[in-house]
Amino acid sequence: MPVACPACGVILAKVANARRAPPRMRHAAPEDADASPGLRRWLLQVPDRVDAVRWWLRVALLAGLAAWGVWLISLDYRSGEIGASFLHGPLLLFHEAGHVIFSPFGEWMMFLGGTLGQLLLPAIIVVAFLWKNRDPFGAAVGLWLLGVSLLDVAPYMYDALEPQLMLLSGSIGEDGGHDWIYLFESLGLRPRAQTFGALTHKVGALLLLLALGWAAWVLALQRQRIGAGAVLHEQ
Repeated sequence: MPVACPACGVILAKVANARRAPPRMRHAAPEDADASPGLRRWLLQVPDRVDAVRWWLRVALLAGLAAWGVWLISLDYRSGEIGASFLHGPLLLFHEAGHVIFSPFGEWMMFLGGTLGQLLLPAIIVVAFLWKNRDPFGAAVGLWLLGVSLLDVAPYMYDALEPQLMLLSGSIGEDGGHDWIYLFESLGLRPRAQTFGALTHKVGALLLLLALGWAAWVLALQRQRIGAGAVLHEQ
């Protein structure tokens, strides 16, 4: 048998080996079905290969956020206990910045701008991690912070009916400067301030728990890709 085809010069031994060799394959995982277009792809996208050390660091972070979040939910929103938490300070900075940013849009928007300011920060984090970084875990952390921000707003809303909380000015709400007294009175809703405060607390708690579940789901999918991406068979 000639080692090469007289007509075209193809090496026959290599042709035979190519027929016997199995095709190249990548690791397949059940989550590959999630690669279909749509919201599910955005929320649960996983890289082809996941670094083990980074994955374990994220597991540790998620455990810490879970414990911290449950503690924040347990704080009494009616007395404003969350005001003594670490995150209240950074959120307050964005709250005050929101007043300045939205002040050109009129007095009503200036008062609402404080709350919008501290809610926009985590919302921007969610969008940035999903849209730019393609990182749903990072986006879930942003959603966690959005839930915490709502927990932080809830006591302020609840306080509008019977003000007890001390404001930055050193006075309580009846002496002026209380965002939600102004907002609720302008809408004729001040008698229902405590209802809105309680509802906001529940929504914040729900978002926080959803964020933890989302992050855990993403990590579960990433776990199947730790060390993946290698070729199963070589020629």
